[in-house]
Amino acid sequence: MALSWAAGSPRLLLGWGLLLWGATAVGASKVEVSMLEMVEVELGQTARIPCNFSLPGESHYAYINWFYIDKHSRTKIYYMVRGQEFEVDPEYKGRVAMENDFTLTISRVTLQDARTFVCQVGAGSLGVGENRTKLHIYKTPEPPEIQVNDAGIPVTSKEIPKIAVCVSKNGFPAPNITWYKNGSPLWQDDTQVSILSTLIKESSGLYTVSSNLFARVSREDRQSRFHCEVSYRLLGTDQTASSEKVNVTVFYSTENLSLMIQSPQPQVREGDDVTLRCEGDGNPPPEYNLLKVQEGAQPEERDLPSSNGVLILRKVKKEDSGQYLCRTFDLDSMMKLEDTVELSVNYLEGLKITPEGPIQLQQGEVVTLTCDARGSKPLEFRWKKEKKGKLLRSGKQLKLNNVTLESSGNYSCEVAVTGVPGLSRSKQVNVAVHTKPHISSKDSLVPVQQNELVTLMCKAAALPEPTITWSINGKVQNHTDHHRVISNLTVQVTSKLLQSGVTCTATNEVGNSSHHITLQLRTTTTPPPSGNTTAEPIKKEQKTQESKGVIIVAVIVCILVIAVLGAVLYFLHKKGKIPCNRTGKQDITRPDARKDEIVVEVKSDKLPEETGLLQGANSEKRPAGDQAEKYIDLRN
Repeated sequence: MALSWAAGSPRLLLGWGLLLWGATAVGASKVEVSMLEMVEVELGQTARIPCNFSLPGESHYAYINWFYIDKHSRTKIYYMVRGQEFEVDPEYKGRVAMENDFTLTISRVTLQDARTFVCQVGAGSLGVGENRTKLHIYKTPEPPEIQVNDAGIPVTSKEIPKIAVCVSKNGFPAPNITWYKNGSPLWQDDTQVSILSTLIKESSGLYTVSSNLFARVSREDRQSRFHCEVSYRLLGTDQTASSEKVNVTVFYSTENLSLMIQSPQPQVREGDDVTLRCEGDGNPPPEYNLLKVQEGAQPEERDLPSSNGVLILRKVKKEDSGQYLCRTFDLDSMMKLEDTVELSVNYLEGLKITPEGPIQLQQGEVVTLTCDARGSKPLEFRWKKEKKGKLLRSGKQLKLNNVTLESSGNYSCEVAVTGVPGLSRSKQVNVAVHTKPHISSKDSLVPVQQNELVTLMCKAAALPEPTITWSINGKVQNHTDHHRVISNLTVQVTSKLLQSGVTCTATNEVGNSSHHITLQLRTTTTPPPSGNTTAEPIKKEQKTQESKGVIIVAVIVCILVIAVLGAVLYFLHKKGKIPCNRTGKQDITRPDARKDEIVVEVKSDKLPEETGLLQGANSEKRPAGDQAEKYIDLRN
């Protein structure tokens, strides 16, 4: 390796004994130049082409020339002599330069730059050496676009039909397209697969490649997926880009036909909506005809209005049961296909109860209720008292022995079709047992007080519904609950009522019943009445007597207080402790002449009521002016 200096600027001479990058030196044996065989750069970027040379001993280079080869001629584009650099070719003016290590750079490369470039080194008497590099320009193509044949492909086509077309644009150099079916590549085949490709060079110099796929299809290809793949070489490696996967429409004849029943339940019931659906495995679907086979000596077929092989039967009845037929005719295969299905509509009808209601019986009689109905399958019968009552018996018949009033009511027969959930009916019959009224009041003796208000109750039950009357007048309130009647009578206790008592009578069309209630004056030890017949005395008189007793006690207390006060004053007077004078009240606090005189002032704190009582007790009346303060002079 040697260093060379030119025009005061150092240049590093890279001289190697071995040829770098596998290149072979061309030119004089004493000047060796090594270069890369090929340099790749993307369109529009900057290309760098290295030039390495070696000189013997302390020799120096004289010049460096750069050429490009066009066909068989050379064109100089750049050179350097004694440190001076020059651009020669106008095509590369402003785009070429040389770096310190003698690497040629070409900016904004175009497709026309895809040439062979030569680096020539001159060293005076040592001769000239050169080598060359091929510059490759590449442009990554756009992702491939696939367009499928949307008109559909018949499997019976005599010619190989077109499946799809694949296009990849703006690539350099020209890319290649490969077709795939379900992930496996397709290759040219004279009988099954045909691939036609077209390469177009655009005005920009880039390539657009287009490929058309022709292939025969079968019924199974209705689910096949096709796609194309574009492949190109970049930086010494193979690169690929794939299109989306598409499905092709395949036309094929109908080979199988099926007629199905769709209903809300596995077992069809009267009132359900049922759908009959006819389907074939052809594409496009053929025309379907739905028919019902009429039973008889000579079965007949009746066309049914359907849409695309679908028939909806609304709220089916038992008459809709029978055989249904779906028929189609395939024009491609010229075959007639049929399929049948049997529709069974489960029903329940004719529900009745004998004897029919309402049923009227007398107490003690016997009646047998019979329930009957018709159904598509065996029936289950259940008897209940009222619709939601407990189960009485399973079976068609219900026997009522020795009926009473409690046997009256509605008897329900529930019928269900075995094995068909939700298909059931029910019916009721009313049984009325006619009896004379029965009075349930048990109390015959009611304790009362004179002149009080008392309420008496009488209960009766019967069919027909009874009417309750009372032997005396009073306030009557009646309440009816089914065949039971409750009557309340409110009266004032009088001497006559104590003697006669009260009688309630319940009457209907069958007969009547009576109940007598005796009233007895209540004693202190008589317990309050209980039971169905009640008495309610009013205690107004008792409350008045209690008020009078309170007033008498208050009057006695006041008299005792006044008596005690009078006795004390009299005792003091006898002892001479209190002088008495009737001139009026004296001030016991006067300072002078009469300090030994004592005056006691007595005020009445009694309420006006108490005052009146005291006056009445003493049997003396006071004048109006003497009702305020009174003074007693105790000086004498």
